Amino acid sequence: MVNISEVTAAPGPDLLTPDNCAVLFVDHQPQMFFGTGSGDRTAIINATVGLAKAAKVFDVPTVLSTVAAESFSGPLMPQLADVFPGQKIIDRTTMNAWEDEAFVEAVKATGREKLVIAGLWTEVCVVLPALSALAQGYEVYVVTDASGGVSPQAHEHAVQRMVQAGVMPVTWVQVLLELQRDWARTETYLPVMDVVKENAGTYGLGVVYAQAFIGEHAAG
Repeated sequence: MVNISEVTAAPGPDLLTPDNCAVLFVDHQPQMFFGTGSGDRTAIINATVGLAKAAKVFDVPTVLSTVAAESFSGPLMPQLADVFPGQKIIDRTTMNAWEDEAFVEAVKATGREKLVIAGLWTEVCVVLPALSALAQGYEVYVVTDASGGVSPQAHEHAVQRMVQAGVMPVTWVQVLLELQRDWARTETYLPVMDVVKENAGTYGLGVVYAQAFIGEHAAG
């Protein structure tokens, strides 16, 4: 029941902010992409890069991880690594990143309780750490368009399983705009618009069009 006297113009505690979340990228590697069949792989690459740029704009802590990079899966995709030059990439043998001590220590070092996860494949390397982190008290958000499974069913069933357990599904643009949340935040406005124009498809073209006729500060 709403107590009208206590209603204020304030964000809810469940919203993602630059100060309360970390972004985890799990196994965006060539061999994993080769086996991805749940959606357009180029679109997944684009969404992953868009999410990475969003984290970079807002200085959100990130963890980059691969599995069997030298023996099977190949290196982290360069488009993602280029967003975070020089950042350590944690390579694992475990399919479940949450069973790798270095990975978990990196997550703990962020000090954040909300984890935004994207990876390949959804039904293995995303669902396993997502459920494991959830069981240890973290709030978990899975970026579904920056993740992919071996088939549409595998991806969809994994997302359903996570949602039923309490994980929140989101998209990369949703994360970007939730972090911005107010176009009056001028320090990140133009960088956000750059990410939108570079990675948000026709939304980005709409911004290009608006800025051409209204000016560079046309709201998104």
